Amino acid sequence: MDENGRRRRTRAKTDNAQSEPSMTISAKPPAEVSIDAPLVRALLQDQHPDLAHLSLEDVGEGWDNKLFRLGDSLAVRLPRRAAAATLIAHEQRWLGELAPRLPLPIPVPRRIGLPGRGYPWSWSVTSWFPGRPALLEPPHDFVATGIELGSFLAALHRPAPDDAPLNPWRGIPLAGRAASVRTHLARLGGLVDQRAALDLWQRALAAPAWSGPPLWLHGDLHPGNLVIFDGHLSAIVDFGDLTAGDPATDLSVMWMLLPGSARSAFVEAAGAAFYSVDRDIVMRARGWALALSLAYLANSRDDGALAALGSATLSAVLSDD
Repeated sequence: MDENGRRRRTRAKTDNAQSEPSMTISAKPPAEVSIDAPLVRALLQDQHPDLAHLSLEDVGEGWDNKLFRLGDSLAVRLPRRAAAATLIAHEQRWLGELAPRLPLPIPVPRRIGLPGRGYPWSWSVTSWFPGRPALLEPPHDFVATGIELGSFLAALHRPAPDDAPLNPWRGIPLAGRAASVRTHLARLGGLVDQRAALDLWQRALAAPAWSGPPLWLHGDLHPGNLVIFDGHLSAIVDFGDLTAGDPATDLSVMWMLLPGSARSAFVEAAGAAFYSVDRDIVMRARGWALALSLAYLANSRDDGALAALGSATLSAVLSDD
């Protein structure tokens, strides 16, 4: 083989090695039903005819739900797969009770829709919050945002009733995430610093577990669910993972959103009411941020923003000593 041939072969091996880890990255789950504007319009005409004349705009979908803007001030939120149908029922049951005590708006269902026109699950009409997610538009003042977000969690993180929703993935002891952490690390391979991630994970697992009562949790508090309007935090959305348990799950957001200079303000505000944010909670929260960053990276094949969030969060959590 000539020199050029050897170079081509070496380059091909290198390219394959670089692309191989990405082949293990998954996309978001596929929709199990078809949801479009004509279907939503028909459901509104059948069940909420006073709203059916309003303009209807498809604004996208996440893992669990598809969202339409309805008129100027409302949104229609419909599960796109069976696993999300239970989650939206939790929002319908609990958000109206939680909202009055919270310092920021949340999407309390204003109308509830039922299955119909071939669509199999319940759905909601909620408020529409103007702005963009912090995932796409960071706030102007991170310290002020940290205080606002911490104050929101201080109001939310109160003992939950016995019939609060259970979630097998959020609010649980960190050990319950161990299998998924190792699976995600294996899938990501050389895309992440395996040794540093495992070392931090073991340190987080060694932190004492939450010994207080199960507290109300948002459950999925990341920048994609924080609405920024005019540079300020204006609303918290997507409570599908609402549950009760260890507040460290929600506190993990500090590494997803805030620079190091703003985290102490967030911690102080978050611990101002029911509990103090001590070293053990912070260590567990770092473990949660690590576990979630790996999950984002491992499931972001079709979502560049989620991949960027996973990468930035992993970098922040590994470098924060």
